[in-house]
Amino acid sequence: MRRRIWITFAIIIALATIAILIDLPQAPNWKLGTFHKEFKIHEGLDLKGGTQLTYKADLKSSRNNSKDMANLRNVFEQRVNGLGVAESNIQTSGKDKIIIELPGIKNIEDAKNKIGATYELLFMEEAPNGTVLNDYYTSQPYPGTWTPTKLTGRQLKSAMVNIDQQSLSADPIVSMRFNREGTTLFSEITKKNLNKRVAIVLDGKIVSAPTVQSEITSGDAQITGLDSQDEAQKLSNRLNEGILPVPAKLIGQNTIGPTLGSESVKKSLIAGAIGLLLIAIFMISFYKFPGLLAVIALTFYSLFALAIFKYIPVTLTLAGIAGFILSIGMAVDANILIFERMKEEIHSGKPINKSLEEGFNRAWNSVRDSNASSLITCFILYILTTGFVRGFALTLAIGIVVSLFTAITVTRTFLRLFTNTRYEKLLSRM
Repeated sequence: MRRRIWITFAIIIALATIAILIDLPQAPNWKLGTFHKEFKIHEGLDLKGGTQLTYKADLKSSRNNSKDMANLRNVFEQRVNGLGVAESNIQTSGKDKIIIELPGIKNIEDAKNKIGATYELLFMEEAPNGTVLNDYYTSQPYPGTWTPTKLTGRQLKSAMVNIDQQSLSADPIVSMRFNREGTTLFSEITKKNLNKRVAIVLDGKIVSAPTVQSEITSGDAQITGLDSQDEAQKLSNRLNEGILPVPAKLIGQNTIGPTLGSESVKKSLIAGAIGLLLIAIFMISFYKFPGLLAVIALTFYSLFALAIFKYIPVTLTLAGIAGFILSIGMAVDANILIFERMKEEIHSGKPINKSLEEGFNRAWNSVRDSNASSLITCFILYILTTGFVRGFALTLAIGIVVSLFTAITVTRTFLRLFTNTRYEKLLSRM
């Protein structure tokens, strides 16, 4: 039993050492073969500043404004999520506007490039009295004149790169799939334009203009004749960027400075430090030596939680910091439940080591249920919300999981180290 306790203690110390290395302001970058991990704190828009983009949707042809705006917002959210774990804030404003906040990005052009071009996708056919358009990639006039059809990106479900199985050289192709309405429209277009070109137009420029070789009624189409896999991937990306439930246009762009500022952050950290100090005084005053061990375990909790924040990484905002501090209170709450159970066992005359184990076992159900209900709430908030509320839910959930580990494993191991020793009586003075 003693050997197992010391092995557990050694594992805790090893984890704490790793956490300290990650928590250092200049944490070392880890490289192992192709694996590379950089550890740093990511600050949110309210702490670090960043870029704000405002898009306006064209709802003239919309049959259901609220549904189309919700779908448009989901499209933007998926693109922004492609940046990685970042506490972006995407919200609707009024009936037809969507505001996107990207923390840490102060270069507006860089921000627009990161979320992808957001333009309406059109399918156009050649016409003698049509409009002259430029090439999407070269911005030079594209041969021919063009007129729009009723088929747009709204009817395109997906575009992806495949390999032409019928080609001996395995040339890349781009496969397109349309919804039911798009299947009908595309069938009509291909029937009307046999052996003619149909242009795929993004932002008023021609991305590709393949020649229709046969009428297509299945809703699945292929673009062939591409020179390389890279060209095919670029075309696929452009097509997917144009799949919007309604056309949207960028109407506003701003670079935002930190709304809280370094002074407000310092005050928040000071307030958190004062709270931790008061918690330490309370625990030591009420529970004496076990309370001191709980405070030490709380220090380990802080090291572990911060290391996880940097490892994921979690983008911290003031709401996220609040979630972290709240989880500290929950960690203390677990220790209080355990210590009160221990006191009951000790006062009933049971040996110290028996009281310790009974205290943890009897308190476990209460600790488990309270933390489980909090984790369920965090899960609901994370799934159903965005922005700062989602960040609060994430940091609180991580903190709760880590607090369970420190309360049940770390604190328990520290207390067990003193059982069956000459210092065992220190545990009974609570």
